[in-house]
Amino acid sequence: MDIDAWVWWLIGAVGLGIPLVLTAMPEFGMFSVGAVAGAVTAGLGFGIVAQVVVFVVVSVALLAVVRPIAARHRDGPPRHASGIDALKGRQAVVLERVDGSGGRIKLAGEIWSARALDAEQSFEPGQQVDVVDIDGATAVVM
Repeated sequence: MDIDAWVWWLIGAVGLGIPLVLTAMPEFGMFSVGAVAGAVTAGLGFGIVAQVVVFVVVSVALLAVVRPIAARHRDGPPRHASGIDALKGRQAVVLERVDGSGGRIKLAGEIWSARALDAEQSFEPGQQVDVVDIDGATAVVM
């Protein structure tokens, strides 16, 4: 039984796809796509030299193009802040006098207990304050 060259290329593509799944290394996927391109070349009747050249060109092109794009996405801008991290740096309105011992503010549409960062500082109702930290359920403001 004589197996055509394109079948060997597909077997190679599957063989390169297995380590991709096991190791999560995308390079194996790029080589696997190159092997599929080699199979297509073989299926079109081109010789072994053309098949290997197509495999190498497609694999190297994918490595040269896809890897930098993936690296940019991986190392891209930081994710959006959420939870209490999203509240730090925001402005709030004082509802009840805020000093070093406590008070109330309206922050992001909710009423929060608050205390001044500097114990000697105080803020009167209606003033705008900046949230510098969240300590438990208390906003630390200045």
